[in-house]
Amino acid sequence: MNLQSQLEIVKLNEERQEKIYKELLDKDTELIFDDALDNDMVLNMGPQHPATHGVLRVLLRMDGETIIKCVPELGYLHRGYEKLAENTTYHEFIPHTDRLDYLAPMMNNVAIALAIENSMGIDIPTRAKWVRVLVSELARISSHLMAMGATCMDTGALTLLLWAFTEREKLYDIFEKICGARFTTSYTRIGGVANDIDDETLAHIRSWANQFPSELDYFGKVVHKNRIFVDRMAGVGVMTAQQCIDLGLTGPVLRGSGVNRDLRRDDPYLVYPELDFDVITENDGDTMARYMVRIREMSESLKIIHQVLDKMPKGEIRANIPNKTLPKKADVYTKMEEMISDFMLVNYGAAPEVGETYTAIESPKGELGFFIVSDGTGNPWKLKIRSACASNLQGLAPMVEGSMLSDVVAIIGSIDPIMGEADK
Repeated sequence: MNLQSQLEIVKLNEERQEKIYKELLDKDTELIFDDALDNDMVLNMGPQHPATHGVLRVLLRMDGETIIKCVPELGYLHRGYEKLAENTTYHEFIPHTDRLDYLAPMMNNVAIALAIENSMGIDIPTRAKWVRVLVSELARISSHLMAMGATCMDTGALTLLLWAFTEREKLYDIFEKICGARFTTSYTRIGGVANDIDDETLAHIRSWANQFPSELDYFGKVVHKNRIFVDRMAGVGVMTAQQCIDLGLTGPVLRGSGVNRDLRRDDPYLVYPELDFDVITENDGDTMARYMVRIREMSESLKIIHQVLDKMPKGEIRANIPNKTLPKKADVYTKMEEMISDFMLVNYGAAPEVGETYTAIESPKGELGFFIVSDGTGNPWKLKIRSACASNLQGLAPMVEGSMLSDVVAIIGSIDPIMGEADK
């Protein structure tokens, strides 16, 4: 085969490849190919790429190594949880929230329980509120440790990922003592939590909280002044405060651009108004700023944990409201009324009044909200999840465009997306 024939085959293959790309993409995404120059290259990053933090597909058009256009594409992990919720009772849906942001299942459990209780008009016992705050802040630290380790790994510091996992394993030991599970916790119940935390476990939490600051400080000393790490992070993926607000970004991504917003303070829930903590912000709006917000937030979560351990009141951990909250197992096995109530709630579910409610909390990733539409039955007529990861990924394109190819992994790490929550 002569050279001319080889060139013709190469050209036909390129034309066929471009045709396939265009058939796969919707009309909005096709813009990535408009007026493409001869030397432009279209690159698929993901959904199988290890640096995309899950099954995230990022389609890039590049001039050399400079990103000209970026189109993130979600949907590869779609499990239909919002639709699934319509066919389960409110109580049955709680375990499914473990699989949303699966790095902070305790936080998701608290969010869905608050949303259901809001729709039913239920108030929970005081101790249950303090317990929920405690497990939420432990979950925040666990999630931020993973973000720290993964971001460092994305920029070449693999050791930090292993160290971060060491501390996360200690937290998983604590979660196991609290609820019997390490990963998929399903700890909350409508009206409170599944079980109380004993004094031994509280002492274990305090012991871990006392030793963690020195470990976190040591982690920071290794990388935060490392020239390679700083050069990979500083000035990369810059987003202004107004851009973040326009796109509806929340959490550390928003606070990394200097916007002082945290639902724990601005729309308080549980016992956060009784606690002393600072809302962490950074003003640079780059990858380093978003990373440092998470690092500093871990110290604030520790401050909250110590306050909760000091002020935790005694009392019940689940409200006793017939026809709405599950009775205690000891009563189910010994009293006819409680057995009937348990049977009805498990099989048919508790029924809120007809109407709509929206409840949101400050999760490690940002605003996690549940919009519940009730038709007066034991199943939600509609349950819409406002996931922080899905919203924050809207900022990926403006962050990436104009950056280099090697910056993409660091930028994705600074958003800290979990596709289980994005593809809900």
